[in-house]
Amino acid sequence: MLGIVLGLILLMYLAYRGWSIIWVAPITAGVVAIFGGLDLLDAYKNTYMEGFVNFAKLWFPVFMLGAIFGKLMEDTGSASSVASMITKVIGKQRAILGVIVACAVLTYGGVSLFVVVFAVYPLAIALFREANITRRLIPGTVALGAFTFTMTAVPGTPQIQNLIPTEYYGTTAMAAPFMGIIAALVMGVGGYVYLTWREKQTRAAGEFYTEPKDQDIKEIDEAKLPNPILSFLPLIAVIFTLNVFNWDIVVSLITGILMIIAFNYKMIKKFTDSVNKGASGSVIAIVNTSAAVGFGAVVRAVPGFEKLTDFVMGIQGSPLISQAVAINILAGSTGSASGGMGIALEALGDRYMQLSAQTGIDPEAFHRVASIASGGLDTLPHNGAVLTLLTITGMSHKDSYKDIFVVGCAIPVLSVIVAIIVGSIGII
Repeated sequence: MLGIVLGLILLMYLAYRGWSIIWVAPITAGVVAIFGGLDLLDAYKNTYMEGFVNFAKLWFPVFMLGAIFGKLMEDTGSASSVASMITKVIGKQRAILGVIVACAVLTYGGVSLFVVVFAVYPLAIALFREANITRRLIPGTVALGAFTFTMTAVPGTPQIQNLIPTEYYGTTAMAAPFMGIIAALVMGVGGYVYLTWREKQTRAAGEFYTEPKDQDIKEIDEAKLPNPILSFLPLIAVIFTLNVFNWDIVVSLITGILMIIAFNYKMIKKFTDSVNKGASGSVIAIVNTSAAVGFGAVVRAVPGFEKLTDFVMGIQGSPLISQAVAINILAGSTGSASGGMGIALEALGDRYMQLSAQTGIDPEAFHRVASIASGGLDTLPHNGAVLTLLTITGMSHKDSYKDIFVVGCAIPVLSVIVAIIVGSIGII
């Protein structure tokens, strides 16, 4: 048990310091192995790498195709076109809501969080300038739209955080729709109310929009953007084929990619570069998550794991509570929603499936709670998406992290509590 605790603390500390989990995870897994009495080399070459490779084998196609889909949406201007259309409909007087909805639509359509940040930021600048709202609220606004309810709670989302539980619980992306919608409302409405309150607070304090320094923000030339309706169709296609036709996510993403290419055939010379960059970017993402899962495989192999399991399973109340606690802690430790969930479900998924049969709680409820819980404490200061968001917007943790924490950590944790209450009474 001591080795597991020390390994987790070391993993969290080094991740917080900005060290790559690709090499930090095997080192911290080595700490767990030594204290657990395992042969160090065998633990790395076999136990750790088996966990790593099995996850990569299962999910690499989804990571790669998702990244290519997002990169094509970005490079063709389709993502900007969709976001621009949405903000026009909502109106510049509701700048915060416009940015949230634009981010949410792109994320729910399968575009990666990182691409959404790049695509929406120029629009956010234009809207916040027009509404005279301080730029320090942009990171929190983007985080609410991209990092929360459409990533984990809204039924049918093709984001990886909603797909991983399907392998452990035999469910689909539409699992526990009522629980998901309730949690999404808590996150979406709660976050929006908070941000509008913060807008009034900053205005009262005399904070208004100021032009960013040392940033080359490219103005979006709407005349050069592709047709917004055609740009929107690939997003619809991914969601529709995944949830209505029940196609495999790989086929759904390929469908979306082919539609982007067909609708933007005049840009065919740029497609090779976009596909190359998307595929290259996906490698880092899948390796990061696989490294975290490999750490979990070593944890599962040591004798102390049984004590850890007894501790987690011993948490009073519904087993949904213990699952949410375990995933939140591990997501916070790794700074990764998918990584934390991967560790937890790889180690405890079988146990929770057994508990589902014993308690009568539908596996769909376990799926939805796992997904929502992964998007709670993952958004701590060392989270990669948070660091990227602050870098792109030119803000510091001091400037904007408080708002990111409220909409990306505090309210999502509250939403999983609500989801557990709903799921425990059999409404899924």
